[in-house]
Amino acid sequence: MSWLLDPFSLDFVQRALWGGVLVAVLCAVAGTWVIVRGMAFLGEALAHGMLPGVALATVAGLPVLLGAAASAVVMSLGIGVLQRRAKLSYDTSIGLLFVGMLALGVIVISHAGSFATDATAILFGDILAVGADDLVVLAIAAAIGVVAATLAHRALVAAAVDERVATVLGLKPRLAQTVLVGLVTLAVVASYQAVGSLLVVGLLVAPAVAARQWTVRIPTTMLLAAVVGALAVAVGLLISWHAATAAGATIAATAIAAAGLSWALRASSDALRRRAASPVPLPV
Repeated sequence: MSWLLDPFSLDFVQRALWGGVLVAVLCAVAGTWVIVRGMAFLGEALAHGMLPGVALATVAGLPVLLGAAASAVVMSLGIGVLQRRAKLSYDTSIGLLFVGMLALGVIVISHAGSFATDATAILFGDILAVGADDLVVLAIAAAIGVVAATLAHRALVAAAVDERVATVLGLKPRLAQTVLVGLVTLAVVASYQAVGSLLVVGLLVAPAVAARQWTVRIPTTMLLAAVVGALAVAVGLLISWHAATAAGATIAATAIAAAGLSWALRASSDALRRRAASPVPLPV
């Protein structure tokens, strides 16, 4: 059992584990609604949309998390402006800003002289560098996410079912949409330190996809997604330790593998159930 427990006896691995678990909880809350609303592209776009803010903050010597948050907020607001003012579709607005922000981030990175190491951290994260202060930030972000999702639950459900009905019931679907974008933004920015901008969507989407195979109720999906995400963090850290692979990428890959395994188990279970329920032909 030493191979299982030895890595987690180290302080920095313990901090990485707790940080990853907090990220998993936050991503489970936001990711469940992303899956329900079919908005996985939003998470991907916001993850890349952080790049110019992170790059500028790094060059200017400012807190990286502040740059990531500012950049993600600008992109979120930009999506809304393009929808309302330019009358563009949601996907088109995201696509335009996604490419524009990514290009701006690459321009900033290419302009900086010695940016290779920082660029790697931006793209792939460094969960093993999570410190005590980072854990406090992640805990606050997870608490805010859970509270916001709880308070806006009825409006989010109504908006997901039918926006016109939600409007008639006075549940403000536009506000629900804003809350959802805010949840995804919060999850992406908070998860940036752990798994980086390229891999954050793995924890945002994959655990919720895995959980959705077994439950249709939103709160249950969130709870199961948090468990799957936390297990992906623990298993990913363990594999990374023994295989000497990048921790963030290994965690994201483990989460995606869990989604694939969950789908396969569900498909097998449904096939066995159908076979058991099929009538047995009588002998002639």
